[in-house]
Amino acid sequence: MQVIEEKKYTDTSWDFAEANTKTLTHCFHAYPAMMIPQIASRLIEKYGSQARRLFDPYCGTGTSLVEANVHGIEAIGTDLNPLARLIAKAKTTPIPADVLDHYIREFSTMLLAIRLGKTDDESVELPDFPNIDFWFTEEVQKKLARLKSFIDSIDRPSVRRFFYVAFSETVRESSLTRNSEFKLYRLPKEKRERFRPDVYGIMEQKIMRNRNGLLAFMQQRTEPVRARIFSFNTVHGVPANILPQSSVDLILTSPPYGDSRTTVAYGQFSRLANQWLGFREASQLDKELMGGRPLDLNGKFDIDVLDSVLDEIKARDERRAKDVHAFYREYQQSIRHISETLRSGGYACFVVGNRRVKSVTLPTDEITVALFEKNGFDHVETIVRRIPNKRMPSQNSPTNEVGKKDSTMNFEYIVVMRKK
Repeated sequence: MQVIEEKKYTDTSWDFAEANTKTLTHCFHAYPAMMIPQIASRLIEKYGSQARRLFDPYCGTGTSLVEANVHGIEAIGTDLNPLARLIAKAKTTPIPADVLDHYIREFSTMLLAIRLGKTDDESVELPDFPNIDFWFTEEVQKKLARLKSFIDSIDRPSVRRFFYVAFSETVRESSLTRNSEFKLYRLPKEKRERFRPDVYGIMEQKIMRNRNGLLAFMQQRTEPVRARIFSFNTVHGVPANILPQSSVDLILTSPPYGDSRTTVAYGQFSRLANQWLGFREASQLDKELMGGRPLDLNGKFDIDVLDSVLDEIKARDERRAKDVHAFYREYQQSIRHISETLRSGGYACFVVGNRRVKSVTLPTDEITVALFEKNGFDHVETIVRRIPNKRMPSQNSPTNEVGKKDSTMNFEYIVVMRKK
């Protein structure tokens, strides 16, 4: 069913409420606010059927990159989160089945020796990072360290990444955080005292699940195309040696809803795994992401809908207005740089959410349209879809006042722009 309102309309066929979103390597690793593969696939088929190169400027764990490769399209992505890049690389890197199974057998042999008491966990060096004892029991630390020691010894980078992805989820599920949420909240005392995770069993389950997903991906990927993942920040520019101007046929992405600190905490979600994997400054990641550093409220955007909501938020809370201003200022800069990479006639597809701040709705879909129009694009359409099974409450309490509730994001907006 469609409800048409000029170029913006609701289409329930984009909800994919009953779809399996964990096919192929999309099964690899949980991650906040992931674009579902069905949306990426449908957009590629609709707007990129002749595309040879796809660019995702906020690629996360690589949903669009996987789907591009499945459709025979070269994919380039970038993300500032080292864990996201690790997962995206693992999800898009084929490994011969016999090679992968060889290392899985070695892993199983190691676990058997541990379970039979033929190895000494005490000989494994434990990592040292802030608050490790707060988030992990001593027993879990020893087991995780033993797993990581095995992975570190793997001589093939592609296989090592594959195992690191399973290890990352094992870290999260073995920690003393509430795994039902993306932000870090320590389990209450009574639950911590009963918490006895099967660390090795969790790792085994992840490895076998991911093995099946990778083999299915390799079956579906019929063309020898590849995905390349980088860490450049599009707010500051796009390296010409990676993506020259007008070298991209299709941009397909789901940008952040807002600054990571107050919306989807990508850095918090990834922190424990990033620390175990040795990525530096893991605790500072949210500050480095889009809008992570508030700016003074200097200058207008010359976009009526954006300037008016900023004035409304400022009247209620100037500090929060600075957060919002910082996000959209960097979003504006990012879109300007991204736009230069797309060829004339190419499409940019942005799957966005309209968050609320101080009970004011931020129409990111309309703002996205306006920012692209300033860079020489025409608005093709905006499709409104309901987000099913969202891991986010339908209401929250943004003011922390008893009885005061506000709605969170239950819809996404698929904004499609075409470069003139």
